[in-house]
Amino acid sequence: MSAPTTPLKLEQHLDISQPETDPASLLAAQCPLSKQQVKQAMAKGAVWLTRGKYTARLRRAKKPLKPGDTLHIYYNEAVLAQQIDDAILLSDQQQFSIWYKPYGMLCQGSKWSDHTTINRFAELNLTPQRTANIIHRLDRAATGLIVLGHTKSATAAIAKQFELRQTEKVYQVIVEGQFPDTPLTLTTDVDGKPACSHARALHYDSEQQRTLVEVKIETGRKHQIRIHMASSGYPVVGDRQHGHASGDDANLQLTACFLAFNSPTDGKRIEFTLPEQYRPQLQALKTA
Repeated sequence: MSAPTTPLKLEQHLDISQPETDPASLLAAQCPLSKQQVKQAMAKGAVWLTRGKYTARLRRAKKPLKPGDTLHIYYNEAVLAQQIDDAILLSDQQQFSIWYKPYGMLCQGSKWSDHTTINRFAELNLTPQRTANIIHRLDRAATGLIVLGHTKSATAAIAKQFELRQTEKVYQVIVEGQFPDTPLTLTTDVDGKPACSHARALHYDSEQQRTLVEVKIETGRKHQIRIHMASSGYPVVGDRQHGHASGDDANLQLTACFLAFNSPTDGKRIEFTLPEQYRPQLQALKTA
């Protein structure tokens, strides 16, 4: 039996000394990749162009280059091969849109790619096509509602509301154990900063010994809900970082289910509720 092949990973940087019109061919000539592989890497956000003080992803295989430019390719075969479920467009408000983010989809790319990010997915799938800007984030393993901005003014206006805590965010999680019937307010600091979550039990499954819990957060610290649930003795199912590995290897059961903010177009309060089929399901864990 032959040994498994190690996925190819490389970085290549190419300074441009004269005008060029075929960056894909230039990169292919400098590294062990075909032109088609380079073009595929470009489409997935693994090729960058530095011009003056600015560096940005390069996706056009025939982009004219100038002397003084620098091409960069960050090729990671394993990263580029990653596949995820599609995001679901729930509401297109033209200047912004509301999506369901599935498990594994990112809110931020890396130098190696951005093809598994929700904003890149939106840019490729919205009609008409528009720039999609990240306003707030959900963990890679979390699912649920997320808003993207499509104009500078709308993006800034909604982002300001997140910054000033003028939005309303409600999550549902499935936790290990029987969560108390009395609602809890959790205030354990997160990364040394004050954090506040309000949690109440929705339904307990005695067979699984797990509870569906609704959590409303006043602050938005990284991993806040996961840390608060674990510190209270009821870790989120599938949370291998703050809880414990589940015997059934379930995905993280944490979903953003409700989002409210003021519309950047007319200032009216708008609310978005995640359809039931995308929320955590105790029954689904039982039958998985």
